[in-house]
Amino acid sequence: MSTDRRSAIKNIVAGTAALSATGMLGNINAMATSTEQNTALKGNINHSACRWCYQDIPLETLCAEGKKLGLTGIDLVGPREWDTLKKYGLHSSMCNGAEINLVDGFNDKKFHATLIKQYSEMIPLVAKAGYTNLICFSGNKRNKSDEEGWQNCVDGLKQLMPLAEKHKVVLVMELLNSKLNHKDYQADRTWWGAELCKKLGSENFKLLYDIYHMQIDEGDVITNIKDFHPYIAHYHTGGVPGRHEIDETQELFYPAIMRAILTTGYKGFVAQEFVPTAKDKLSSLKKCIQICDV
Repeated sequence: MSTDRRSAIKNIVAGTAALSATGMLGNINAMATSTEQNTALKGNINHSACRWCYQDIPLETLCAEGKKLGLTGIDLVGPREWDTLKKYGLHSSMCNGAEINLVDGFNDKKFHATLIKQYSEMIPLVAKAGYTNLICFSGNKRNKSDEEGWQNCVDGLKQLMPLAEKHKVVLVMELLNSKLNHKDYQADRTWWGAELCKKLGSENFKLLYDIYHMQIDEGDVITNIKDFHPYIAHYHTGGVPGRHEIDETQELFYPAIMRAILTTGYKGFVAQEFVPTAKDKLSSLKKCIQICDV
């Protein structure tokens, strides 16, 4: 299965529509039936999961079964699906739908008019629904220097900060690796994102620290979390290499990373963003939630 989020998100609607009462749906129902009720979690971590990683599971099923596993939120869900989350008492922990894509972002002025229009429309919707975090992206460098990228992002984002502050919505820029998955992406180091936060000077702009991506591009995960935590609003998981399960098959030790996050006083969400290799994806999700439940 592809681990490319861009392709996966495009296929979510089509993939869901293709499900019928036969074959695939039967397998999904079997997975749901076999999923055990959640055992008591410690309550120190707010657990979420990224929708795109389970694109072949109907959102209703993911919400119902995820709630049993201990999820309190679902990441990367837009307005059309918020009612489904609310039906199951789940939070839209990282809203999306205002971005153009991952490569055309705030670091390029030619996209500012479109981005400002879309984010200006989305910010009030996020607030009205009772949510806080709205994802955004730097975009690709396209030969821009760090300074030019910072300045362009500031020029665009500062036009949205008054609206975000008014509605108590936080625009959260995701850090992505540029070595492997997102070639040429500009916000590919924690220090780069932190410097952008400093230049903007608003509590309504923060970073999404994706542990998988930052392990690939810079390492020192625990040190960077501790050093830059004031600028981090959200976390994503993922096994390295491959962005699969965060268990003993990969190189990171997630219990230690979770403990480091907790020592910073973090109270937000940690969202599982691994692509399951196991046939029973919900059991795989359960295992990874428990690994992070420190």
